[in-house]
Amino acid sequence: MFKNSFFIFFSALTLFMAGGCGEESTGSVDEQEAQEEQTEHEEEKQAEDIQESEETDENESEEESEAEKEAEEEESQSPDEDLEEVSEKTEEPEEEQVQETEEEQPEKEEISSELTAHFIDAGQADSTLLEFEDNGQPVRILIDAGNWNSDNVINYLHSRNIEQIDIAVGTHPDADHIGQMDQVISRFNVGEVWMSGNESTSETYERVLDSIESSGTEYDEPRAGDTFDIGPLTIETLYPETVTGNTNRESLSFKMSYGEVDFLFTGDAEAEEESRMLNGAANVEAEILQLGHHGSSTSTSAAFLQAVDPEAAIYSAGESNQYGHPSAEVVQRVQEAGIELYGTDVHGTVEVTTDGENYDITTEKEGNVTSASEEESESDVESSEGEAEEEQEAAEPTGNCVDINSASIEEVQEITQIGPARAEDLIELRPYQSVDDLTKINGIGPARIDEIKAQGVACVGG
Repeated sequence: MFKNSFFIFFSALTLFMAGGCGEESTGSVDEQEAQEEQTEHEEEKQAEDIQESEETDENESEEESEAEKEAEEEESQSPDEDLEEVSEKTEEPEEEQVQETEEEQPEKEEISSELTAHFIDAGQADSTLLEFEDNGQPVRILIDAGNWNSDNVINYLHSRNIEQIDIAVGTHPDADHIGQMDQVISRFNVGEVWMSGNESTSETYERVLDSIESSGTEYDEPRAGDTFDIGPLTIETLYPETVTGNTNRESLSFKMSYGEVDFLFTGDAEAEEESRMLNGAANVEAEILQLGHHGSSTSTSAAFLQAVDPEAAIYSAGESNQYGHPSAEVVQRVQEAGIELYGTDVHGTVEVTTDGENYDITTEKEGNVTSASEEESESDVESSEGEAEEEQEAAEPTGNCVDINSASIEEVQEITQIGPARAEDLIELRPYQSVDDLTKINGIGPARIDEIKAQGVACVGG
């Protein structure tokens, strides 16, 4: 605008000076007019050019300003947009990872058959058979194998027309739990043998090891935290984490789940080990509980029973056994909690059948476990009737136990805590009036006497 005004002022000044000088035009009037018109035309054209140039400059300036403004807005918005893009890129792999994880986790196999748990009447011993199907194929798991001086477990398996045992478990190496295991391995097609890893000097234990080696059967020692999925059955190992040689206390203990129905097995584990299970990571709740240590007062503590919260409890014991199993204290505890109680000494073989949601319990014989209020406590039997118990031991048939007064050096090694050296001492120090007299043997104290009694193998027969 300033340039245009200056140009018009300069043109007017020129015309004014030309007219004011009084000089006459050298050309004609027409030429002068034509020249003036041409000059005005040029001036107008120049003015238009200047205006267009200024407008162009203004437009360019505005465009530059708008471009700068847009750039600033883009700069202020770009971090969020970049963050959104990064977030989208980050979220996509997470979704893919979750999807891959879900795909990697195998779906739990649907239950297509019932499971039956047979708590076998094995006398003063222990043996439980589990039967179910996996994709139409029979699966059989045997937990413990009765006592060494009987073939009742073998006979029961034959009565079921069983030819194959997929897993044979010896919860611990006592003769009343692995007594017939060597026969099971030699007479049936056994896929795997699971044991605690604790050793024994008894011939029974040696026979089991020999049968495992000769048959080529696979061998495993599960530890706390180990989980096995066998078709629709899940087996969770509760105990032990390690073994130190304490055979009873370090019994293999399992929670076995078939759909929504759980079974709990603890072998001869005692209250201290039960407490350790409660402090472990596993949930011990179960519908069916096998009472530990044949229903002895050493096991099934009040805290453990409350934590498991079973609907039914089952123990394995011999009828009129010399150890007072099951303990009257434990019977009372179970019954006062409103838990159904079954025992092989009263009911014979007990069967639990489940479809994974519900279960039924059937027994070989009818009967009721005598309530604790109708019996003397186990401690009373041990203290006030010690002599009567000794007489009962003496009257026990030698075919059902190892007579410490007449058994051979090999036979007495069936007794827990009696190895080759102690077996020689045992024979040399005869006769014995009761099992308690085994304290005469160097290294056998009250605690080991308790273990020997709990095993149920040693007796006095004459």
